[in-house]
Amino acid sequence: MESSYTVADFYEQQFNSRSYLEMYYLNHLSQPAIDELMYFVLEKLVKTFSSGPKFRTLLEIGCGPCLHLSLCASEHVEEIVLSDFLSNNRQEIELWLKNDPGAFDWSPYTKAVCELEGNREKWAEREKKLRDSVKQVVKCDVHQSNPLDPVELEPVDCMTTSYCLEVACKDKEAYRSAFSNVTSLLKPGGVLIMIGVLNESFYTVSDQKFPCLSLDQAFLEQTLTEVGYEIEQLEIALNPNKSVDTVSDFDAIFFLVARKK
Repeated sequence: MESSYTVADFYEQQFNSRSYLEMYYLNHLSQPAIDELMYFVLEKLVKTFSSGPKFRTLLEIGCGPCLHLSLCASEHVEEIVLSDFLSNNRQEIELWLKNDPGAFDWSPYTKAVCELEGNREKWAEREKKLRDSVKQVVKCDVHQSNPLDPVELEPVDCMTTSYCLEVACKDKEAYRSAFSNVTSLLKPGGVLIMIGVLNESFYTVSDQKFPCLSLDQAFLEQTLTEVGYEIEQLEIALNPNKSVDTVSDFDAIFFLVARKK
């Protein structure tokens, strides 16, 4: 690619939100190989939100077309703002929030979250709770000093992000800068909950490969310290299918909780 052709350009032209959902989330809770990592994420999210304080405000950076993270948070947060760079991803979210019949079905994930919390029967109530809690779905560009520009948001109590910065940044310098930019949206003393991949160079949606910035644990921890966080929890789950995985090449996923100094 020419230097003037950015990661953002590539995603705008090539990323199909519905194909991504169907490839990585449709029926995956019933597939043991994928189920293992997905349940790792859901269990950590449920435990973190259930055992911690309730938050007034939560911002998700780079939600993509996905709602499983905010489903876990919704019982423990008053107001949620979802953000993503791609208009197609935001449209997928809006379809679900409006209860559109063409929206992706997140009920298997809602039921799984409620079951982890001990009350599977409350899943419909949880979905209503999430729809009521989401106050805005806005564009986010992590490379801007105010990633939500032109929206001005008061710093939030909790910020979440999942598989975002490593695909939005072409090199480690850009990653550090983006991390600093999004950190400005979190209150001092606020909580960061982050999910990501280690040592991944690409992932695939349908037949299209998308580049990913390969990160190791040492760089991740160093970056958090540099931008002003104290890590409180970092857990890693190895990719059980690394040797046969053809759609991505990640070594592991991580679940991280940190507090802004």
